[in-house]
Amino acid sequence: MDYTITYYSEAVQAEILNLPDTLAARYIVLTRRIVALGPNLGEPHTKAFGEGLFELRLKGAEGIARVFFCTLVARRVVMLHSFIKKTDKTPPRERRIAEARMKEVKHANS
Repeated sequence: MDYTITYYSEAVQAEILNLPDTLAARYIVLTRRIVALGPNLGEPHTKAFGEGLFELRLKGAEGIARVFFCTLVARRVVMLHSFIKKTDKTPPRERRIAEARMKEVKHANS
């Protein structure tokens, strides 16, 4: 049984789909794998942060991007937040946004 992917909001979906071409292409390839195999693809593709929060790691000619997502029951994956990386470490602010959205999504689905 496949997983389904949804988005926190239309704005998040638009932001992800408007990533530079090679990053958007990588996103499509990796999300197809998530649908078929599940959310934990392992590094270098995904990184687990615990409590159901994951980071999808995109690398392309235009740079590096990250997409935070969480998992819900019934094989559902929700894309929460994306950003283009400009530093070696993920800025804490970006992770906090994803964590707040994950809490909201999980609360709404409980």
